[in-house]
Amino acid sequence: MILTTRVEFAVDGLTLAGDLRVPGGAGPRPALVFTGPFTGVRSQVTGLYAERLAERGYVTLAFDHRNWGESEGLPRRDEDPQGKLRDLRGAVSFLRSRAEVDRDRIGTVGVCLGGGYALKFAAFDPRVRTFVGIAGAYNNPYTMRSGMDYQAALAGFTDVLERQDQGGAVEYIPVVSSSSPEEGEAGEAAMPGDEPYAYYGTSRGASPHWSNSVTRASVRELVTMDNMMGADFLSPKPALIVHGVVDRFCSPEGAEEAFRRLDQPKQLVWVDAKQHIDLYDREPYVTQAVDATATFLADHL
Repeated sequence: MILTTRVEFAVDGLTLAGDLRVPGGAGPRPALVFTGPFTGVRSQVTGLYAERLAERGYVTLAFDHRNWGESEGLPRRDEDPQGKLRDLRGAVSFLRSRAEVDRDRIGTVGVCLGGGYALKFAAFDPRVRTFVGIAGAYNNPYTMRSGMDYQAALAGFTDVLERQDQGGAVEYIPVVSSSSPEEGEAGEAAMPGDEPYAYYGTSRGASPHWSNSVTRASVRELVTMDNMMGADFLSPKPALIVHGVVDRFCSPEGAEEAFRRLDQPKQLVWVDAKQHIDLYDREPYVTQAVDATATFLADHL
């Protein structure tokens, strides 16, 4: 039996909301902190994985990062890379304060964009013992600038931020839009196309704490952040990367690069998924990822 409790903890003067899941039985137990997809909230992907891994005997904490979901922070629905890393630090501090948790056995699990955040965070926080990335986005600006006019893209975002700095309203764009005219949702989006729309734009990913809206400046953070560097500094901590063989949004090549840059002990598990969002909630892919994670953590956490 899993006991799920809504919890709050403070980071940088902000109150963050999360769900602490504690398996029944004797403790203290090893614990996992989760960070997830771009724009995601804890009732979506991270909550699913937190529940499934709590069933395997781990205390788990899925929470809403600052600016998102039920957590505080302004602007709303704004990507803050450094803030997210500090949120993870605060989440680990919170876990280490709990009697249910073995404070010396804490790992990070990141899904999608959270894979990169979990990697970078684990690399630089000695309290974290292991890293797991599932369908991870290991962003770095060297890769992002290929195939685009990088300086022109940055200039566009800078114009937005300058208007906001001078007192203008925060500019928002949709997170997803469908390319199918019958959906009536076509148009500009941070994550355009039918695949992300199939999760976020339908009942599949519905949550009362998620909105189809994100600051325009958030996209700048996606193309400038360097989370891949965490792979160069994680050693000697164990690392597991689980990735779909086909992934249009978080490339298998990025997972392979992260794996190459990691030192031992490390493991790369390929799942026969054909869409990025298969690893959000589809079977048998979620169970395959959970099985691989549980087996890996049994050896390393």
